Amino acid sequence: MNLRLIDLLIIVIYLVSTVVIGLVLQKRAQRSKDSYLLGSNELPWYLLGLSNASGMFDISGTMWLVALMFLYGLKSIWIPWLWPIFNQIFLMIYLSAWLRRSNVTTGAEWMGTRFGDDRGSRLSHNIVVVFALISCLGFLAYGFVGLGKFIMIFIPWNVVAPYVPFHIAPQYVPHLYGIVFTAVAIFYTVIGGMLSIVWADLIQYTIMTVSSLFIGIMAMNALTGHSLMVPDGWHSPFFGWALNLDWSHIAAEANDKIASDGYSLFSLFVGMLIFKGVLVSAAGPAPNYDMQKILATKNPREAAKMSGFVSVILNPIRYFMIAGFGVLAILHYDQLNLMVAGKVDFEQILPSAINQFAPVGILGLILAGLLAAFNSTFAGTLNAAQAYVINDIYLKYINPQATRKQVSAANYGTGLIIVAVSIVFGIFAQNINSILVWIVSGLWGGYIAANVLKWYWWRLNGNGYFWGMLTGMIPALIFPKILPPLFPDIPKDIILLYFFPVILLISLVGCIAGTLLTKPTDEKTLIRFYKSVRPWGFWKPIHEKVVAENPDFKKNTNFKLDMFNIFIGIIAQTSLVALPIFIVIKNWGAMIVTIVLAGITGVILKKTWYDTLEQ
Repeated sequence: MNLRLIDLLIIVIYLVSTVVIGLVLQKRAQRSKDSYLLGSNELPWYLLGLSNASGMFDISGTMWLVALMFLYGLKSIWIPWLWPIFNQIFLMIYLSAWLRRSNVTTGAEWMGTRFGDDRGSRLSHNIVVVFALISCLGFLAYGFVGLGKFIMIFIPWNVVAPYVPFHIAPQYVPHLYGIVFTAVAIFYTVIGGMLSIVWADLIQYTIMTVSSLFIGIMAMNALTGHSLMVPDGWHSPFFGWALNLDWSHIAAEANDKIASDGYSLFSLFVGMLIFKGVLVSAAGPAPNYDMQKILATKNPREAAKMSGFVSVILNPIRYFMIAGFGVLAILHYDQLNLMVAGKVDFEQILPSAINQFAPVGILGLILAGLLAAFNSTFAGTLNAAQAYVINDIYLKYINPQATRKQVSAANYGTGLIIVAVSIVFGIFAQNINSILVWIVSGLWGGYIAANVLKWYWWRLNGNGYFWGMLTGMIPALIFPKILPPLFPDIPKDIILLYFFPVILLISLVGCIAGTLLTKPTDEKTLIRFYKSVRPWGFWKPIHEKVVAENPDFKKNTNFKLDMFNIFIGIIAQTSLVALPIFIVIKNWGAMIVTIVLAGITGVILKKTWYDTLEQ
């Protein structure tokens, strides 16, 4: 182990500070359900945005992005569209404001504002709870596996094994570490609710900013007088039909990893990302910590600003670190320990590079920051899962008259159960990427149709939403088992991406059939929703009824402006991703062009978006 006393002290100080935050804010968080889950809607938008960004600065995602940076170079800026990261642009332009106008606690509770209180509405409510819990458990497992793989670099199993009274197979060592450190994180996560999450995230973001700047500058210094031994095309974000990155004469195993990723036909791959990404983004936030941060803002205007702030505060700092570690790994590839269970694992580049290159003191700071990043993601996701269990199951069906103490006890018990189940999920996961692709390509593939239509088509009712979600979730859950043997030439980690249109079509048929075979949503509910949320889309019959009651009502005519702003926003966001990479690899010409592009798009958005936000 390269950890020294000062590194351990920094980590301990961070862990103690999070415990203190939880204890200090415990009583305030327990004042009410809304205080625990939403911070009583009193937190400022910039603090919630910083917290949201910290939650996205997670260990597993950063490990994955560093591996992508190493393998794909500047072309790696497109691959995170798997999430898709540009959903934050859709949120900032219009969807965060639409969601916040609902004044609810969770996405499932939102169903009542859209579909009323009939049988279909109750079905839609229940299916969202099920989806939210499956999604949150998947993300917790994703973080759990990443944490374990990260820690094992710094605490080698051969050091620990003599003190463990049972045998652990090598492939399950990351899972054991994940269990141990998850147990450490539970206390801070459960005790303080949204308030402690946000304030702890402030500490985490500060630590990560300092660490990112140090690593990026360290990589730039290491690059002085040297050139990167990388394939042709690695330095360029542009691409043709095929990827054409050949690592044969540098690191042959990298070619095997690229082949297993399935990104070789890069234009087809990016085309699928755009097709899926636009639909996922138009569906609004999935029921996780991102949605909870939006619902925790003070008003719709602050919700929009919070979502916009995430891209600005997250991407430059995060990618400065990612580019730094990618460059250091390429320069010193032969010094990295990437072997896991006898195979090269490129997801180990980040922890191995930290262990190899970070000096004493900075090592502890980076480890504290990344542990904090795990806590941030873990806490936000767990808080979202608790919100659904407590608000949408316990208080709705089990104990509607629960006292404040009973709600607090239920929060604690729910948190422990959710963590335990997520650990089981993580044990059966092969790697970070397999969980990621299952969530974003499979599970969210079943989410899209119903959640796009709920915003833009008045006729969709609760029954249609329920059947659309159900018919989408079923193939998302069973396709990973039945498709790989039938299509062995498609890498199994991305097979769901290419079958995303099939899942979408099945779900769309479920939505339309379930809607047209049942009666429409109550007219009063639709009118109330349309007047409060004010969406654009196919709402003509409802708009006419609203205007008949209130001739002064103004229709939302911002569709074309919103689409223009989204286009400009995606360019601005991509510039903020590419800019720190160009700085670290010292491509000054591209850096200047990117700065100009970011500046122009920023000025446009100031005029066409920010200045038009509702007061």
